[in-house]
Amino acid sequence: MFDRYESGEQAILVHIDFTYQGEIEDLNECKMLISSAGVNTVGVVTGTRQSPLPKYYVGEGKAQEIADAVRANNADIVIFNHALSPAQERNLEQLCQCRVIDRTGLILDIFAQRARTYEGKLQVELAQLRHISTRLIRGWTHLERQKGGIGLRGPGETQLETDRRLLRERIKAILRRLGKVAKQREQGRRARHRAEIPTISLVGYTNAGKSTLFNRITEAGVYAADQLFATLDPTLRKIEVADVGTSILADTVGFIRHLPHDLVAAFKATLQETQEANILLHVVDASDERFRENIEAVDIVLEEIDANEVPTLLVMNKIDNLEDQQPRIECDEEGIPRCVWVSAMEGKGIELLFQALTERLSGQMVEHSLLLPPDWVGRLRSKFFQMQCILNEEYQDDGSLLVDVRMQQVDWSKLEKREDAPLSDFIITKESV
Repeated sequence: MFDRYESGEQAILVHIDFTYQGEIEDLNECKMLISSAGVNTVGVVTGTRQSPLPKYYVGEGKAQEIADAVRANNADIVIFNHALSPAQERNLEQLCQCRVIDRTGLILDIFAQRARTYEGKLQVELAQLRHISTRLIRGWTHLERQKGGIGLRGPGETQLETDRRLLRERIKAILRRLGKVAKQREQGRRARHRAEIPTISLVGYTNAGKSTLFNRITEAGVYAADQLFATLDPTLRKIEVADVGTSILADTVGFIRHLPHDLVAAFKATLQETQEANILLHVVDASDERFRENIEAVDIVLEEIDANEVPTLLVMNKIDNLEDQQPRIECDEEGIPRCVWVSAMEGKGIELLFQALTERLSGQMVEHSLLLPPDWVGRLRSKFFQMQCILNEEYQDDGSLLVDVRMQQVDWSKLEKREDAPLSDFIITKESV
């Protein structure tokens, strides 16, 4: 067999349009993926078919054209902008005498390069192991033979079976470690829930500008670049939202069309921040011609991770790349903000984004004037200060406290239930004092 390359630098890109497909892969997006992986595209082979064929995915003639392009350009890897079966990859490798990977393998390779944290590296390794577990035999003829030598002859495990068993054991070990990480994240979420701190999660198509917006709001300085999957590891920061108080803003991994299922499963602990958020900021590259299709692709992934029921606020980003677009808030029929147009790069519309967040998160606000008896002053006054809801306060001669508060209706109900306090009985009008 041929020598297998660890990585390729000169690649032939194969892109086939199928007439039966309602959704056609984007050739330019694949070129950006290849560039993000650090690979140079030296040739592009395109074609049109009714449907893929079992042997080479493409026809015999097109497969030979790909092999000729590999030799003509001295390429050492072929990248398909489609999902290939293990058998198709093996057949193409035998024909082209170089490594062949599909769109899923390319995305996994980019994730492996970008993972920085311990958790991120484990998640990527898990996805890679699940992906290659069905591809062990391709290109490795020695895996089909049983072990030889003195004491090792006769029936027993083949090398392929041994490698599969080692893979299963490694996957189990990674799942155990990720389970511990998931428990730690869950403890943090429970603590924020007990403190009633809202969580705002940034989601969106890759390279939509989520990290740039995150830096603009929080000044966190996380890595942001004009490339696909610049962010893999989630980052959380505190922000202050008017009438809401302290909130947590989470920057998450970007989504992409046909995101590999193994990758979604591996990043389950990370994506949990999205599932349990109070609101999602769906960041969209408004200058992208396919932004509507990108929105649909993100919605599909959100449904896959059971986050499609979380309230969402659309953030149309990169208006600096559009003509005659100004920062603005778009509301639905009930007057509730549903979309904000901003430029995270230039900082335009950020105040409108906070205004929309206030309206979406604050819900129904209530204002009350309370006359607290002396035996309730200490306990309730400290709670009001923690909630930062006191507008004015004045002690009376008998030790009671006249206090004006403003808070969300849901917080008022929670406080009344948790403290077992007759708050409604303490409500007064100032004229009655």
